[in-house]
Parts: sequence; C-alpha cells; structure tokens
Amino acid sequence: MRIYFLFLPAMLFMSCKNSEPRRFDLEGHRGCRGLMPENTVPAMLRAIDLHVNTLEMDVVITADKKVLVSHEPFFSHEITTLPSGETIPANDEWNYNIYQMTYDSVKLYDVGLKRHPRFPSQEKMKVGKPLLADLVDSVEAYCAKIHYPKVNYNIEIKSLDSTDNVYHPAPEEYAELLMNVINDKQIADRVIIQSFDIRSLQVMRRKYPAMKLSYLIDTGDTIPLKGFKKRLGFKPEIISPDYSLLNQEITDALHKQHVQVIPWTVDDIDAAKKLYKWGVDGIITDYPDKINVEAIRSNL
Repeated sequence: MRIYFLFLPAMLFMSCKNSEPRRFDLEGHRGCRGLMPENTVPAMLRAIDLHVNTLEMDVVITADKKVLVSHEPFFSHEITTLPSGETIPANDEWNYNIYQMTYDSVKLYDVGLKRHPRFPSQEKMKVGKPLLADLVDSVEAYCAKIHYPKVNYNIEIKSLDSTDNVYHPAPEEYAELLMNVINDKQIADRVIIQSFDIRSLQVMRRKYPAMKLSYLIDTGDTIPLKGFKKRLGFKPEIISPDYSLLNQEITDALHKQHVQVIPWTVDDIDAAKKLYKWGVDGIITDYPDKINVEAIRSNL
C-alpha cells in the first residue's frame, strides 16, 4: 500500500484557480502532535507515513551544549513524567530547566506516557526528548528504508532576550550550535530556520546567509507587508503567521514582495480550504492525517 503514496510529497499539485502546477508544503507540526507525542522520533516517522513534505520542530540547548528537540526549554507539566514516575505541578515546570541539565539527565524524563490533555487522540508510549542529530539520523534512515523522497526540516529557535543565558544561550551561540548539527548531517539545503526572535534570525542571515529563514508571527503582532529591512534588518523567505491573521489581501501583498506564506497551526479543514484558496504556500498542522492536499482540494 505504501508504494502508492511514495511520491506525493514531491508532486506538483494543480491550482484550483488555473491549470498551472502549484507546489504546496504540508508541514507536520512537532511531527504530528495530534496523533503522537510531540517532537519525538515516532511523531516524525508517523508524519512521514502521512505524506508530509516538511517536519516542523523546535530545538533547545542542554547544559552540555547538545541540541535537543523540545518545544519548551523546560519539562512541561502537560506531558512529562519524572524519573520517579511522578508528574510535575504546573507552577513548578519552569524549575525543570533543560539548559541547566545534561543530556544524560534529560534522557531519564518521559514525554509520551502522559497524554497531552488537549490532544486526547495521541498514542501513549514511553519516549523521551531526542537529540536533533539522532532525530535526523532516524528520519533519513526511515526515508531510505521505505524509498520515500527526502523530507525538509523546519526548525524553530526558541529564544527570548529576557531569558538569554538562563534558559538558552544568546543568539550567536544558539545559532552556531544548531548549524553545527545541520552541517554535520548535510541537510542545510533542506532546512528552514524559523523564530519569533528577530535577533536569532538576524544572526542566521549574517553568519549563514544561504539558510532559508521564516519569521514567525503570533496573534498579538502584525504582519509586515513591506519595509522588511527596517523592521527585521533583512527580508525573510517566509512569513509564518498564526493563520487567523491572514486574509486574501495580505497573502497577495506578501507574494508581490516575493515572500512565501506558511501559516500555523491549521487543524480545521474549512480553515485549510480557505487558506488554500487564498494561495498560501503551505500550512503547518497537528493532523496531517486529515489536513492534507487531497482533503483540502476536495469539493473546492
């Protein structure tokens, strides 16, 4: 059965507006958070089985300077089981600071046995937070094993100026540690670096100008439509906003500036269809099983 789907990620999908081919980037959010423990190797492999083009993930740094796949720079009370088998109180999670822990300590914590309260369909399993290097090795080996086209990686730098050197290194070191892994694994041409932190993107553009950059935008912010150099210091290849911030006019305006638009996190099929009609270049979703190009294009 798998052979039937082998080349879906590399296909050229037809636009609903005309007959010209259209590429559409389906990104699995934290792998496939709606189905599997987030930011884990099983989540990434399951997302590949669901035919994503790109694996979206977050990275933080351990005390011994390892690049770890994790959304928070601490162990979240929502998903963590302590080595003792106990859980973390919500008001105490920030004290489990990964930047103050070696990877040998991090490995003792489980993030799959406690199902995420907002994702009741997640499969429960014993699993830990992986090193980025190990995750890439697993993904590349799996794609080769099933003869699947090589996937892309959308990697978020989780930094804030208020938490520099407390929960993560400053942007220069953060970028260097991440790029060391990317270059060692020879995947730079398949990587997007994304962040809400303009400083981290600026460092990336200055030190690694060939890297594709995505500026993340949350609901409390506005989407820049021009004057990128004044606001950011550079023009990103991608603007990635909360999807509720988008409309047809904004999408068109960004495309006129030759900037791609890839909104997050789209878990509603009607919203996905609307975004597709507006011409977005891809979407990031927790549920690539139900939010995919075939489902989006049906009944348009």
